Amino acid sequence: MQIILLEKVVNLGNLGDVVNVKEGYARNFLIPSGRAKRANKINLAEFEARRVELEKVAAEKLVAAQAAATKVEGLTVQLVRKAGVDGRLFGSVSTGDIAEALVALGHKIEKAGVRLPNGAIKLVGDHPVEVALHTDVVVAVTVSVLGEH
Repeated sequence: MQIILLEKVVNLGNLGDVVNVKEGYARNFLIPSGRAKRANKINLAEFEARRVELEKVAAEKLVAAQAAATKVEGLTVQLVRKAGVDGRLFGSVSTGDIAEALVALGHKIEKAGVRLPNGAIKLVGDHPVEVALHTDVVVAVTVSVLGEH
């Protein structure tokens, strides 16, 4: 299925690109979330009429994400979890836990934006984590997990 991207989508394309994707991906995710429209003559004409407005909105989102990145970059988040004597946690620290901690510190972070390179955190200590504030803006945050007995 051919679609027109209304914003930048990771591993797919930029604003205004006409790309081929599987029908289910387009129908179930891209179109309902407002990231794309079907590529037909009417939608192409409508997109070209709104291109300047969409590019302006995309640029504003990027500037806002870069401003937020300066506040979040290098931040250390401390979480206390129950742990065994050997430093292994009873349970784990997930993306939701990290996002909640960042929101509690006053930063607008979504759970989907937290990237754990090695999966959920299951050990006490400091762990590097990436936080995506925008498709082009990714910052490093340190998650310090403290164990309690």
